[in-house]
Amino acid sequence: MLRQLPNILTISRVALLPVLIGLFFIEGNTAAWTALWIYVFCAVTDFFDGYLARKFGTTSNFGTFLDPISDKIMVASLLVALATFDRLDGLWMIPAIVILMREFLIAGLREFLGPQNVKVPVSKLAKWKTGFQMTALGFLVIGDYGDQAMQNVFGFLVIGDGQVIGALLTGQILLAIAAVITIFTGWNYLKVGFKHIG
Repeated sequence: MLRQLPNILTISRVALLPVLIGLFFIEGNTAAWTALWIYVFCAVTDFFDGYLARKFGTTSNFGTFLDPISDKIMVASLLVALATFDRLDGLWMIPAIVILMREFLIAGLREFLGPQNVKVPVSKLAKWKTGFQMTALGFLVIGDYGDQAMQNVFGFLVIGDGQVIGALLTGQILLAIAAVITIFTGWNYLKVGFKHIG
């Protein structure tokens, strides 16, 4: 069972994604919070499938292939859904586009370097990017339905002309921070790749 658990977690993340996206079409507090908890489960399994595979020495070709792809599928699908439901609109679309561009570029780079047995290690800064990105997506998934919870826990922060920082704006700001970090990490990866491409 321990040998299969990492792959089960990875597959479950992919299988739950249509359910998560489907909940965006249902209005109401219950659907929004259900979507958030499904997202949290997917985000947690994103960490634990690789961790368990390494801890118990059960890495497999299937897991090595599917794990990074499932992560990209989840992020890209959520960004498209969030844009569709106007949780990312106007200038807030730019961070989403930057993140998607980076995902495609790095995926292509890894595919190019793979046959040359060149590995691109994940930097600490890239881990920070992932942290900001995953947190941002959580706030964006819950959207305005998370405002009451934020008020109960943190209290509202007021800026400028009295605009309230709710869950949606918090997610948008965090995603913008993730996008800025993405530019730096993406450039660092590309510099490694250019050495081999040249």
